[in-house]
Amino acid sequence: MKSIRDVYKIGKGPSSSHTIGPERAAKLFLQRYPDAERYRVTLYGSLCKTGRGHGTDRVLLEVLGKERTEIVFCDYSAEQLPHPNTMDFFAYQGEEQIGFLRVLSIGGGDIVVDGEPQSEAEETYPENSFAEIQQFCAWRYISLSEYVELNEGPEIWDFLAEIWRAMKRSVAVGLHTEGVLPGGLNVMRKARHLFMQEKEHELPQVRELRIVCAYAFAVSEENAGNGTIVTAPTCGSAGVLPAVLLYMQERHDIPDEKVLQALAVAGLFGSLVKRNASISGAECGCQAEIGTACSMAAAALCTLMDKSIAETEYAAEVAMEHQLGLTCDPICGLVQIPCIERNAVAAKRAMDAFNLSSFLCGSRNISFDMVVRTMKETGQHINASYRETSEGGLAKLYNRRMT
Repeated sequence: MKSIRDVYKIGKGPSSSHTIGPERAAKLFLQRYPDAERYRVTLYGSLCKTGRGHGTDRVLLEVLGKERTEIVFCDYSAEQLPHPNTMDFFAYQGEEQIGFLRVLSIGGGDIVVDGEPQSEAEETYPENSFAEIQQFCAWRYISLSEYVELNEGPEIWDFLAEIWRAMKRSVAVGLHTEGVLPGGLNVMRKARHLFMQEKEHELPQVRELRIVCAYAFAVSEENAGNGTIVTAPTCGSAGVLPAVLLYMQERHDIPDEKVLQALAVAGLFGSLVKRNASISGAECGCQAEIGTACSMAAAALCTLMDKSIAETEYAAEVAMEHQLGLTCDPICGLVQIPCIERNAVAAKRAMDAFNLSSFLCGSRNISFDMVVRTMKETGQHINASYRETSEGGLAKLYNRRMT
């Protein structure tokens, strides 16, 4: 299994698979063919159907050059694509094609060059399932965060410290920014409004809901506004984890060192989903993005509050189980409706899963590995219209109402 560094990436929104991934692919192609006179990029699948709303064409033109680059949106559904986020790069000298590359944007900003082998050296963890990890930790009498350090090395804490600083910045900036998000839906930023709505005699549980949701809105709105966020595990689900971690840190006066341990464990669960299923909305629907983020946040909360490995697995499993079947249907291809609210709802659901783990851990029947496998199979059976194409669900009904 790969490093948790692949789960956390600092970058600009609004989509890890539609902006960060294509940007990395374009830079790779430019590096291989820097002297080409012109380029053409053909976008297929979800990249074709929601690329404009996600800003895919914008980032490609920024990297390759507006004057010498043509972007082609190719809705060629008859072709059996290797991945729903597939793009072809062409380089030309005059009329002669001098270069070609097919790249798959597999989610979380990661890319794979079709036909090129992946290096085994990239593997960081010998274990590839939670059952294997749990068995190893029991054998060595170590915690999950210690397991991460054992495999990643002590330098992982410096990396996670940078990630935590970036997460907190995205919350802070989002809370202090108002106005309308770009894209034409006229969606108002709501994070600051939520944060400032304290009322006299506010119940503790109401305040918790308001603050956690405000933090999740802040990050998600920064993402939708092309601001800088941290994938956790994707741009579209970036608000869930920082919302619950920052709220709990402030409420319980938890030191950063403990938060970094929570981030390590959250990253471990995110890596397991990437390894054994998918974090791509185009591949498995929003359950792959928000569901994984919810599991990561629930596991992180268990680490913050010193829960056992069994309780941590239970919380992560419950969090994922109750996101199964969640579709990805962004209106107009923008990461705004319903994406922003989903981050807030998932943040609260992660807290509920964490609380349940304290009471019901011993009675569970479903393992985390099983629910991840279920998520993958569910995603494969979801109609393509509900996998980040904006052709079904809210996206379809909203367009009908507006025309």
